[in-house]
Amino acid sequence: MLSNRDYYQMLDEFIPWGSSTCSKHANLPPEEPAVIVRGKGCRVWDADGREFIDYRNALGPISLGYCYKEVDDAIRRQLDDGILFGHPHILEAETAQLFCRLIPCAEKARFLKTGGEAAAAAIKIARAFTGKDHIIQIGYNGWLNSLGSGALALPGRPAPRQLPGVPQAISDLHHTAAWNDRTALEHYANDYSGKIAAVIVAADYRAMELGRDFYPWLRSFCDRIGALLIFDEIVTGFRMAIGGVQEYFGVTPDLAVFAKAIANGMPLSVYCGKSEYMDVLQTAVVSSTYAGDALSLAAAKTVMEIYSREPVIEHLWSMARMLWGNFNTLAKKYNMPVSVPEPINPIARFVYSDSSIEDFPNRFRRACYNAGISFYEGGYVNYSHKLADVEETLEKVESVFKTF
Repeated sequence: MLSNRDYYQMLDEFIPWGSSTCSKHANLPPEEPAVIVRGKGCRVWDADGREFIDYRNALGPISLGYCYKEVDDAIRRQLDDGILFGHPHILEAETAQLFCRLIPCAEKARFLKTGGEAAAAAIKIARAFTGKDHIIQIGYNGWLNSLGSGALALPGRPAPRQLPGVPQAISDLHHTAAWNDRTALEHYANDYSGKIAAVIVAADYRAMELGRDFYPWLRSFCDRIGALLIFDEIVTGFRMAIGGVQEYFGVTPDLAVFAKAIANGMPLSVYCGKSEYMDVLQTAVVSSTYAGDALSLAAAKTVMEIYSREPVIEHLWSMARMLWGNFNTLAKKYNMPVSVPEPINPIARFVYSDSSIEDFPNRFRRACYNAGISFYEGGYVNYSHKLADVEETLEKVESVFKTF
């Protein structure tokens, strides 16, 4: 097998950005793995044979663990019967029914492959139903929706005012607001009175608890201006709660988008909502050949069944609190300029403070890779992270802090 270095050069030569997924490209070689060869449970191995306790979890989709037997068995059984057909497979009906029973806002649901395209579909529904054109975006809603000036081209990375590849006429219909920035939202309501079709919101994971007041305010705001409220649950769904932030905070949107954790790594997204809105799809067409492939549906149905009978959500919360609570304690003990904001939830993100340590964020992450820990600006725990894995992680983190 070729080495990490060989694969890094191959990726750079043949793929723009060095990966088909921007956030997966290794920025800190040679410590950071250029490629991953395999995964099992909560661990991954790279082309050089190095083992990592993994908190990237494929950027979020691995909710139960790599090669989770019950899910893989369901995929293998379906593989024997076929992958894709010219009519809906029975799993399309069964998975949609189960999904709608679990998600508060979901009276009807439809499938696609990625969160970004599902968010674009929800926006099309909102425009078709309301007859309005303008969209307000809060947070990162996928590259398909990074259309407004100041929008996030990638998580945490604002796009330039002149968006490459986006006509200004389209960009002018999309407006960005920061998490919990009610003043900006009120300005948009005044500037585009009667023209706003929807507000689509993805939570700020570093300030999640502000949603306790912000989401009810958004619900009232959208009702007042006659816009639909769309929750981007791509990351929060099946992590904060089965039903995401709408279940966790008790606020029901008009439409919602789910992806990532719903299928434990198989490519599937769901856009859903109240029947009166979803039914505009009879005329506002959204269609994709691969939307209902049976392998992804088999995975998603099995994942939802496991979540329904086992304490997956409780485990994600308890392991996250144990890991990141003790991480914060160690960081304070060794006077390290990094922490995870509290109250801790299953979607942890690092916050770096001012420090005399030069280039601390990158040096810290390099040292973690060297110690066998793969973080993702914080990271996710999955159902396969057990107490022993968390304790081993904390021992490695302490050894890293001691080097500074």
